[in-house]
Amino acid sequence: MLTVSPQMEGLFEILRRVARTEASVLLRGETGTGKELAAQAIHSMSKREGKPFKAVNCATLTPELAASTLFGHVRGAFTGAVSDRRGLFTLGDTGTVFLDEVAELGLDIQARLLRVLQERNFVPVGGTEPKSVDIRLITATHKSLREEVEARRFREDLMYRIRVVPIFIPPLVERSGDVEALTWAFIDELNQAGPRRIEAIEDDVHQMLMSYPWPGNVRELRNVIEYAFALGEGPVLSAGEVPPELRGELPPNAKKTMRDPDEAERQRIREALRLAGGQKSQAAELMGISRTTLWRRMRELKMND
Repeated sequence: MLTVSPQMEGLFEILRRVARTEASVLLRGETGTGKELAAQAIHSMSKREGKPFKAVNCATLTPELAASTLFGHVRGAFTGAVSDRRGLFTLGDTGTVFLDEVAELGLDIQARLLRVLQERNFVPVGGTEPKSVDIRLITATHKSLREEVEARRFREDLMYRIRVVPIFIPPLVERSGDVEALTWAFIDELNQAGPRRIEAIEDDVHQMLMSYPWPGNVRELRNVIEYAFALGEGPVLSAGEVPPELRGELPPNAKKTMRDPDEAERQRIREALRLAGGQKSQAAELMGISRTTLWRRMRELKMND
């Protein structure tokens, strides 16, 4: 996790300290802030280094798929289960399991997850015998679990189990100096892959990168640099090589927008939808997020379809 931000340096010290323990960690932060990288950092600095690190985004799992993915299943457990399958907790045994967007799990799966934390065992789908497991659990979400508990979408007992150590990952727009540092880190990485090498950035592009509110955070910044490498040529990254939404369309009240990340994200979504002709799939691709994430964020931001 590259950073020059004093705020993030303080975060790294927290990660180092918590890595020495076996406490369950809950990472909070917007989409694309680097929560999985933080989980990997905890794992690599812990006594479980060298053991498995298994991760899954729970938002991508249907209710039917979630149980099988996490706990595995036995042959004949359901139609299509033609053989035994090991789940994430078996694959991650002796190591670390990272569940991103844990708030998206259904209540029945939450109950089974609670058993893993309390009893250190689980029963595969269709199975009868519990299997012991030794894992460290790290979870993440962009939501308030307290609000999810109050809405009866998340178990309160599980919330207390997984957030022994809650850690907030700040959005990119609040991390002083990190946009420039990460930009050059991504450029250096892509320079190694070739065939293009970027050696300089035009001043206009620098201004765009520094002023943009980055609702998609680090993930979106990387997508912008990859876009430039894919479409541009030559050693200088020019304004014509960045995505249309950054190119010459900075709002006059950029500073105000940066202080209001929700409104900045609404503006970003509206522009992506305009460029995509109203097609949500294409708009999500422009933003560097999944269509499911786009729909969810539009609902949360109370944007009309």
